[in-house]
Amino acid sequence: MIIRPSDRALTDDEWRTLLLEQDFGTLIAPGAGREFPIVSPSHFAFDGKETVVLHFVRDNPVWAALVERPVAILSVIGEYAYIPSYVNAGEEAPEEWGVPTSYYATVQLRCGTAIVDDPAELARLLTDLMAHFQPEGRHEPIEAGDNPYAQQFGAIRGLRLTIRDVRAKFKFGGNRPRAHQLAVAEALRTRGAPRDAEVRAHVLRRLRGSDSSPNSSETPPSRGP
Repeated sequence: MIIRPSDRALTDDEWRTLLLEQDFGTLIAPGAGREFPIVSPSHFAFDGKETVVLHFVRDNPVWAALVERPVAILSVIGEYAYIPSYVNAGEEAPEEWGVPTSYYATVQLRCGTAIVDDPAELARLLTDLMAHFQPEGRHEPIEAGDNPYAQQFGAIRGLRLTIRDVRAKFKFGGNRPRAHQLAVAEALRTRGAPRDAEVRAHVLRRLRGSDSSPNSSETPPSRGP
């Protein structure tokens, strides 16, 4: 994807926060010599630094691709909204000649991968996933050995991703004048469609942060740890 200067993450915390909050994405494993990559949706847990963990059933074709080539992309899409042509026209053109656009947040992680089969290591990985998605507990400890959880380990494999590079894009009208961005934010408030409030919050947040951000000028895109 193309990332223009106005769409870059203001700070690394911006894309890290998206990954912590939007914990469902698509894993893309290119493999080697394949016509198409293997694409598998999944929940995941990000440690806030450089590691992501997830798991798939053992017969998922993603494993063969990862054995062929132990790299993958994890693609995550955050809030998004369609901006109608008459809203996006701004002051540059009559609204009937406006051009629509999309506002959205997305992060693509380019990762090295490690398959987790060892029962003790798999138990730790699943414990991390459970802690993220079910912090209230209400389950027995996940441990290797003779117990109902461990008896199901044979049906799954764990996957640990180590982030090598980050491509983060926050396309919320940052290339347009401040007055235009505020007008779009107001249009989103008035429309009130699903996700409009969240997209509006991104527009206003990035307006507040853009003046002091090191990425507000021609700086390289955010990279991974």
